[in-house]
Amino acid sequence: MKAAVYYENGPPSVFRYEDVPDPRAGRDQIVLRVQAVSIEGGDLLNRAAGGVKAKPHIVGYQAAGTVSEVGEGVSNLKVGQRVVAFMWSGSHASMAVASARYTFAVPDGLDLVSAAVVPVAYGTAHDCLFEFGRLRAGETVLIQGAAGGVGLAAVQLAKLAGAKVFGTASSDDRLDRLKAHGLDQGFNYKTGDVTAAIMAATGNRGVDLIVDPIAGKVLEQSIACVAHRGRITLVGGAGRDPYTPSLFPLMMKEASIVGVFLGAEFDRQTTRVRAMIEQLIADCAAGTLKPVIDRRFPLSQAAAAHEYIESRQAFGRVVLIPD
Repeated sequence: MKAAVYYENGPPSVFRYEDVPDPRAGRDQIVLRVQAVSIEGGDLLNRAAGGVKAKPHIVGYQAAGTVSEVGEGVSNLKVGQRVVAFMWSGSHASMAVASARYTFAVPDGLDLVSAAVVPVAYGTAHDCLFEFGRLRAGETVLIQGAAGGVGLAAVQLAKLAGAKVFGTASSDDRLDRLKAHGLDQGFNYKTGDVTAAIMAATGNRGVDLIVDPIAGKVLEQSIACVAHRGRITLVGGAGRDPYTPSLFPLMMKEASIVGVFLGAEFDRQTTRVRAMIEQLIADCAAGTLKPVIDRRFPLSQAAAAHEYIESRQAFGRVVLIPD
């Protein structure tokens, strides 16, 4: 099979497009003939500094396609079935192996490219808002980096839940586009004082819940903007900023920060997470939720796709299509 591989961590230029051996299904596993790869934020972080477990290494958390092989012990999936799968690595290839418990059937009403972007982005956003963020109708929520994959999913889900939705992005154009997905008010972090604008928009009260996938100095901003007894769900470090803010202002507000990591929940709360993601896939198939695909790149151009995401131009998810 063909795969986008690398032999050392580094910038997108470390990718090579090579022939590698086809994967085989072990017990409780399936082999996926990949038709669409969703590039996740963690894929970029792993490529840059996540270590290299094998040489060549195939990065990637998520892909959709059809089942080409079923391993021993798998009874809920069959060859030829359309599925989307989460995996710890291996998605950037024309074939991938995944655990059956991390693999989800794709209903007829949902195309595979859209399905490819659902589990991680929507599952993470859902946990940030509800399982750990405890969002209730009528509350205010701020989505930092609202134009990204998790951000867009969070905007849609928060609006459907009856919240007032604020969001940050790097341009007025992206903020305007977010309004069609449920954003009530946007803040351009390139051109204004976001903290002052958010506090003014909330009557100096602050925001009930903040979803922060950026960390660093943005987390300091989130702490400044959160309301008394408000909540912040921290879900990554997309900004790659090592700065650690003081937590004293959080204490003075009696507010809280909780970390969210969907991968850990897959392992520890499998039944809950499977039911949640199955419902999110069904909602996407029904049109209640609308995955946003910014651009598609051939798998052979994985380096260009990663460069494009890191340029912060993408609105929604970027997808690789095997050549």
